[in-house]
Amino acid sequence: MKLLISVDIEGVAGVYHAQQTRAGNPEYERARRWMTDEANAAIAGAFDAGADTVYVNDSHGDFRNLLPEVLDPRAQVIQGKPRYLSMAAGVDLGVDGMCMVGYHSRAQGAGILAHTINSFAFAGIEINGQALGEAGLYGALAGAYGVPVIMASGDDVFIGENRALFPHATFVQTKRATGQTSGVSLAPSAACAAIRAGVVEAVAHIAQARPLLIEAPHAVTLRTQTPALADLFCQWPSFERRGPCELSFVAPGIEAAVRMLNCCSAMSALLR
Repeated sequence: MKLLISVDIEGVAGVYHAQQTRAGNPEYERARRWMTDEANAAIAGAFDAGADTVYVNDSHGDFRNLLPEVLDPRAQVIQGKPRYLSMAAGVDLGVDGMCMVGYHSRAQGAGILAHTINSFAFAGIEINGQALGEAGLYGALAGAYGVPVIMASGDDVFIGENRALFPHATFVQTKRATGQTSGVSLAPSAACAAIRAGVVEAVAHIAQARPLLIEAPHAVTLRTQTPALADLFCQWPSFERRGPCELSFVAPGIEAAVRMLNCCSAMSALLR
């Protein structure tokens, strides 16, 4: 059995503030260690449950956060960008299931450090009229490769947003949001124990898990944080301006949609 573990940082226990997620801050160095510890907990759970191959996808920011020298050596780590499948890289390696560790609420959500892909640029994303965050987007991308999401961890708002998308998944709550930069968290060690147990439970029910499938073509609506960002993105001829901060485009499938959104995210650096 092969498993993919995609690891973000905003949903990690003890993480509340953007300074903890950005390189160059002392708090980031602590948070990336907690992120690595939660990845290791998921790896341990995967092997406890009988996995023979585990891939770990570093899925935050520049995708260079996990500490390779601290990671469980039984796993193989996917790092660096750009890469076509982004936070879902590894679903093309014949894996049987995907775990999402340290994930967070979507843009404009009430969860801790809520955003979707790029907090500077994106205020919201809908596919075929359905609002999706990173879990939904990359869960659907995994689904296009026939891979179900079997486990996910993060705060209570993240779980509430995504339970219906992944009804057979095991969810592990590592903290409870009381605001966008405040909450009540498990201790890192307790979160790791819960994640390890959650992966074991998820694998026990993997036969019931089903991939998330969104019917193509994909009508994408993107709300931007400012009109200037919509100006920039609509330089792309296939994008249609819908309002000062809203545009739309049609993609032939979820992979194309995600790749186009990530291109917009990269373009937004021109306006920082």
